[in-house]
Amino acid sequence: MDAAREEPEAPTSEGPSALFDASTDAAAVVSGHGVVTGWTRAAEDLLGHPASDIVGSPAARLLAVPSDPVRAAGVAERCRAGMGWSGLIPLRHRDGRRVDVDLRVSASFRIGADECFLISARELRQQWAVGQSILDGFLTRSPVGMAVMDTDLRYVWLNDTLERFGGVPREQRLGRRLRELLPGLQAETIEGRMRKVLETGLPVTDYEYVGWSWADPHRQHAYSTSFFPLVDPDNSITGVCYMVLDITERWNARQLLSLVNEAGTRIGTTLDVLWTAQELADFAVPRFADFVVVDLLEPVLSTEGHGTWLTDAGPAPAKPVMRRAGMSSVREGCPEAVARVGERVDFVPPPHDAHLLIDGGPILIPVLDASDELWTSEQPARAASIRKFGLHSLISAPMRARNTTLGLTTFIRSRNPVSFQPDDVLVAQELVARAALCVDNARRYTREHTAAVTLQRSLLPQALTGGTALEVASSYLPADPSGGVGGDWFDVIPLSGARVGLVVGDVVGHGITAAATMGRLRTAVQTLADMEMPPDELLAHLDDLVLRLSEERPEGETAGAAHQGTTGFLGATCLYAVYDPVTRRCTMARAGHPPPIVIAPDGQVSYPEPPAGPPLGLGGMAFEAGEIELAENSLLGLYTDGLVADADRDMERGMSRLGELLSRRDLDLDTLCSSAVRELVPAPQPDDIALLLARTHALGAEQVVSWDVPVDPAAVADIRARATRQVTDWGFAELAMTTELIVSELVTNAIRYAEPPIRLRLLRDTRLTCEVADGSSTAPRLRHARSMDEGGRGLFLVAQLAHRWGARYTAAGKIIWAEQEIP
Repeated sequence: MDAAREEPEAPTSEGPSALFDASTDAAAVVSGHGVVTGWTRAAEDLLGHPASDIVGSPAARLLAVPSDPVRAAGVAERCRAGMGWSGLIPLRHRDGRRVDVDLRVSASFRIGADECFLISARELRQQWAVGQSILDGFLTRSPVGMAVMDTDLRYVWLNDTLERFGGVPREQRLGRRLRELLPGLQAETIEGRMRKVLETGLPVTDYEYVGWSWADPHRQHAYSTSFFPLVDPDNSITGVCYMVLDITERWNARQLLSLVNEAGTRIGTTLDVLWTAQELADFAVPRFADFVVVDLLEPVLSTEGHGTWLTDAGPAPAKPVMRRAGMSSVREGCPEAVARVGERVDFVPPPHDAHLLIDGGPILIPVLDASDELWTSEQPARAASIRKFGLHSLISAPMRARNTTLGLTTFIRSRNPVSFQPDDVLVAQELVARAALCVDNARRYTREHTAAVTLQRSLLPQALTGGTALEVASSYLPADPSGGVGGDWFDVIPLSGARVGLVVGDVVGHGITAAATMGRLRTAVQTLADMEMPPDELLAHLDDLVLRLSEERPEGETAGAAHQGTTGFLGATCLYAVYDPVTRRCTMARAGHPPPIVIAPDGQVSYPEPPAGPPLGLGGMAFEAGEIELAENSLLGLYTDGLVADADRDMERGMSRLGELLSRRDLDLDTLCSSAVRELVPAPQPDDIALLLARTHALGAEQVVSWDVPVDPAAVADIRARATRQVTDWGFAELAMTTELIVSELVTNAIRYAEPPIRLRLLRDTRLTCEVADGSSTAPRLRHARSMDEGGRGLFLVAQLAHRWGARYTAAGKIIWAEQEIP
């Protein structure tokens, strides 16, 4: 037992019968004093001793080597603990020859008062031959490298596979340490792990690392290594065995997958073409290359898609026009670059041309030769850069997405001494393909966003005028491009009687649908305002329009809005105000919109609260109008909610801050408007913003004249004469005749068909306005009289003489008005 050479087996609880086959194995019973007390026929066949010769003799006489009392005592103690023991033992046959056996000793048991051990043995002749064959194949032909290190971590033994892995002959390894032989294999770290195994006795499995070896000094390999302790029969650690497997292909595949997955989170974080191109360059340096340039075709960078696209139809231009969209380098400032971002480039690695971009695959140039005639003649500046910065290896990969060529990405190594290999081309292709989809998405989004912004800007007023009644200024801040265009709008609408309509609105949601809805609502407001509707009635009609537009929306459009995280509800808020410079009164109504702000001439800030109505599009609810009086040079501000409220600021604080900003008197109106928006919204916001400012002015008493008209046809001549004199006194003698005719027709119609009281008013502003008010709510109708009709030509005559004419209703009746251009 003391000559055992294998690690003890784990204890068993099944008893002695589980340790041997009684029908084939030799068996003996040995007492606690080492005397044989039992001997089987199989034991006699194995060693040649009959039972009569051996029973009662010391078991030690059967050993082929001298016994070791200390080790024998250790085995006995192990068996007394119920663990048993097994190992290889050389025994002596009766004829003197040596017999190697697999010996098993059971846990101790008792026969009466005597302690005994059951010992079984099996000759290793056939088993050993099979084992040797297996072991020989494992040690010499297996793809797994193996080595045995002593407690000083010096090589004691290694198999042929490990010798091939490392490229160091066996005789140079034996007796030396790993760090002395293969410093490129993280020798310090590996020896540290082996030392830990020696200290703890615990194995370390599947430790992976990357390094160089003498067998392939120009290429990194990946290895998986496991370490386990070697012990003697006394469980003393005598060394470390390690097994190593080359997993380079598996490692590269995993690294590629990891790299591509990480690229998916690092590239394409925005819908900006240039930003995405720069993200690709930044990601690849220094993970994959030392210098990366991304060149895109000009149409990709054009928001309208202008330029020459490369397709597979027709010949390609000799030098496609590209622009540098992004670049990155391990050297600060990218000194290797011949072109900077935004500049035109025509770089396609020689000897290739534009066909590479159309139908070519990636280019691998493992070793760049700057002295090559093609480089010196076609790319002299780049050849100089190759020499200056030691650029030595290149991969160029066309960038394509959805059958569209977008550009070319080039990866170059300089400080990394390892040249690009064919496996690296796959990595480059995956990175460029991922970036190409992001670039194409950004290109499509940019084109669509530009179209939406263009549409939105075309639907907003290009120039605002408030006449002499109002000095107006506006500021519009579009939403952050990532949120899409918004639906905020504003307008200033000249009305009859020198009055001015002001409107600010906000369509719910973002995108081209919101912009189109905004345009329709703005047009509707202009139309309804031209019909002289008061603010509350105008909002009621606008509410009906939004309801009708909502009903007309396709179901798929509503579902699509919900899928994109925006509301499917089509609605809007709006505030409409009408300012009369004669009375200095402002009538306003609002539908779910923030109240206006008023800055008095003395700087006092107020927030009038016209009755709040529901947002447009809910239907079934009435709107009410409120009226305020504005002193001369008052400042009236209308705005959308994005100006005064956001995620970090409530509306009350925002309105208070707006009042502070608009109270400054040292700025002209345009500067005041733009600076207020800039102060309140210093960074892009997810919602667009509109601010409309109007400084009020009143018409003086010398600009307005009115007369009461008796309900008597004879009074027409007197009223006509008064109007003519007044127009002449204002210096408009050339308008006296037309004014006389207009007054005559309007006053006559009022006396004939309307109800008292009747009143004539002349207003001198940018136009000369004639107004006839009466107590009837019936509006006149323009018709074309036939040649034989005696009447019906009055309003037709007014329409021909006036620049424009119309009617508006008041609480007391109506007003018929006509305007003439002042020469």
